[in-house]
Amino acid sequence: MSRQSKSRLGVGFIGSGFMTRFHIRSFQAVRDADILGVWSPNATHAEEAATLARELGVGQARVHGSLADLVSAKEIDAIWVVGPNHLRVAHFEEICGLLQDGKADLRALACEKPLARNVAEARQIVELIEKTDLLHGYLENQVFTPSVTRGREIIWRRGAAIAGRPYLARAAEEHSGPHAPWFWQGEKQGGGVLTDMLCHSIEAGRFLLTDPDKPRNSLRIKSVAGQIASLKWTRKEYVELLRESMGGEVDFGRSPVEDFARGTITFMDDAGHELILEATSSWSFVGPGLRLTFELLGPEYALNINSLDTSLKVFLSRRVQGKGGEDLVEKQNAEQGLMPVLDNEPAYYGYEAENRHMVQAFLAGESPSETLHDGLAVIETLMSLYLSAEEGRRVDFPPPGLESFVPQVASGSWDPHAHH
Repeated sequence: MSRQSKSRLGVGFIGSGFMTRFHIRSFQAVRDADILGVWSPNATHAEEAATLARELGVGQARVHGSLADLVSAKEIDAIWVVGPNHLRVAHFEEICGLLQDGKADLRALACEKPLARNVAEARQIVELIEKTDLLHGYLENQVFTPSVTRGREIIWRRGAAIAGRPYLARAAEEHSGPHAPWFWQGEKQGGGVLTDMLCHSIEAGRFLLTDPDKPRNSLRIKSVAGQIASLKWTRKEYVELLRESMGGEVDFGRSPVEDFARGTITFMDDAGHELILEATSSWSFVGPGLRLTFELLGPEYALNINSLDTSLKVFLSRRVQGKGGEDLVEKQNAEQGLMPVLDNEPAYYGYEAENRHMVQAFLAGESPSETLHDGLAVIETLMSLYLSAEEGRRVDFPPPGLESFVPQVASGSWDPHAHH
C-alpha cells in the first residue's frame, strides 16, 4: 500500500508524560489513526503510555528503544513531538537528520506547545522542518476547544456580520502549578507561567479576533505590554513546599520564575481598526482546579466561556475523606464540598478536535490550520512580552533584538523583587 493511498495514519509519540496521556485518551475520538509507537528517555513512563493506548483500543503501541528506532519504524507515518521544551531542538535535529539520510519515511509531524524556549530556537526548528517535505502542525489545543470554535462561528456569523467585527478578546488560563519539575525550571522550560500558559491564551484570543474568512496575517501586532510577578511560590513556606514536592530539583529561593503573567496585545486589522487582546495566566490560582476563561466583545454582542461552569457538579460532605487526586478536574485542589466535574476533559480542552483535524489534514496531504509557523509567531509574541516586562514599558512589535533575546527567568538572573 503506497503512502499516498493510506486510509489510516500510524502515529508515534516522543514523550510519555502527562501531556502524552491526554493525547492518547483523545484518540478515542479519532477514527482514522492508530498510536503504534512511543519513545521516551523514561522507560517506565513509556511502557505505561503504550499500555494505556492498547487498553483504550487506540492502537497496538509498542515502546521503542531510541528516538531513531521510533522515527524509522515502517508503520509510523507521523510523529507527535511531546517531549520537554529543552530537548525540542535536539529532537527536531535528529528527526530531520534521519529523513535527510533516507533512514526514515515520514509524512507529517505535529509539535506540542510552546514550539521552543525562545525565538532563535523556534526559527531553527522552522528552518529544519522546511528542509524536509513534511506536513507540520502546531498542537494548540485551546484553538480547538469546542466552546471556542462554536462561539467564534456564531459571533462572526450573527454578531459581526450585522453589527461589525469584534474588537476586544480576553483569555486566561489559571491553576495551582504544573506536575513535573522541569516546568518550574526556567532554563529547561524557557521561562515560567508566561511561556507555559500564556501561549494558549494569546493564540486562542488571536483566533477569536480573526475573521474566519481571512488568514492569520490579516491581523498585525502593533505593540505589546507585559507584566510578570511571583505572587505565591517565592513565599518562604511555598519555596519549601515546592522543594519537597519536586524531589529537591526546584529551588525558588535561588532561581525563581514567574507564577503570574499578563499581556496586553494591540492589533491592527486590514481595515485599520485597532483591536485589543488581554491575556492572563497564573500558577497561583487556587480554586476547584484548572480554570479557562474566554471573552469576545463587539459593538452589540458578547461571548463568555468558563470551564468551571460545568453542567455536572457533585457534593461530598466532610465525612467523605478520600485520598487526593485529579479524577474530577485537572489540577484539582479539593476532594470535598461542591465540586465541578468535567466529564470528558480531552474533548472539553480541545484535544479531540485538534488531533482529529491534524490526522485528517495529514491523510489528505494538506497543511493543518495551525502549523509550526503559527508556533513561531506565538514565541515572537511571548518573547516581546518578556522584554516589555523586563523594561517596564509597552514595546512596539517586533522590538529590536528579539532574535537573540533570552528572558531573565530562563537564564536564572531574574529578581522578582526588583521593580521598574
